[in-house]
Amino acid sequence: MLNFRQFEAGPDPFGRKYRVLLQWLQTAISIRHADTVDVKFRLTAEDNTHTAKTIALPHADLLAVSQAMGRPMDDAWCGRLAALHLGELVRTGEDMEKDLVTVLRPGLERHARELAEAERQAVGG
Repeated sequence: MLNFRQFEAGPDPFGRKYRVLLQWLQTAISIRHADTVDVKFRLTAEDNTHTAKTIALPHADLLAVSQAMGRPMDDAWCGRLAALHLGELVRTGEDMEKDLVTVLRPGLERHARELAEAERQAVGG
């Protein structure tokens, strides 16, 4: 999940795949007075129906995970974490009825490890 701006997710439990496009990434303090980084995606199903999902990444947990992983917390990393979580939501069908989904710390840690492994493999190590 190195490209979080545009990717394919799925299949979902019903066999559907989605084209996913990043709409925006911003701190939620400015839009809903929450201490999160919000990442909004637009999903288009194979039948051309559209939906949007906002993945909320709690700031305190992001800081803790980035420090534990020894990596900076930047927009690209947050976007990739959110995209990994969105992919998980699509595959499992869990929380797909929600427009806003907050990732709990264990999920952030799992996605961060997954991303670190993908980055290691991408550089050949």
